[in-house]
Amino acid sequence: MTILKTKRLTLREFELSDANSLYELNSDPEVIKYTGDPPFKNKVEAKEFILNYNHYKKYGFGRWVVILNSTNEFIGWSGIKFTEEKDELDLGFRFFRKYWGNSYASESAAACVDYAFNTLNINKLYGRAMKENKASISVLEKIGMKYSHDFIFDNTDGVIYCIKK
Repeated sequence: MTILKTKRLTLREFELSDANSLYELNSDPEVIKYTGDPPFKNKVEAKEFILNYNHYKKYGFGRWVVILNSTNEFIGWSGIKFTEEKDELDLGFRFFRKYWGNSYASESAAACVDYAFNTLNINKLYGRAMKENKASISVLEKIGMKYSHDFIFDNTDGVIYCIKK
């Protein structure tokens, strides 16, 4: 199901047919270097992730596949995650390395912020990044997020950014 479109991108819900792409995305050590996420062990595990992903039904939003309009390729994901323990909404994104440097993360993240504020009526979003991850911090700043505070994640220094409606 398509959630939103930008000039160059379409964001939609995960589908089972995305399992191979999701597996490949999370298999690249450079892509997951700053995420704290382990790679999927195999394509079956990626498929199970999609089958068990309940954010769309539970919250009405989630992480969405990002499709490049010009080629119809799966290039990554972007979207909103609710963390119950923190009662926070977190904006996140992840893209195949070959698409880095094309502003797809900024374009999709900005579209997610707009969707959160104007369609979902959310008032505040957070973005997290490890301090070493200058590219992700740059994206958060480009879309209007402001530094909030430092945090420690898996014994690594991180920063939290925030944007309010």
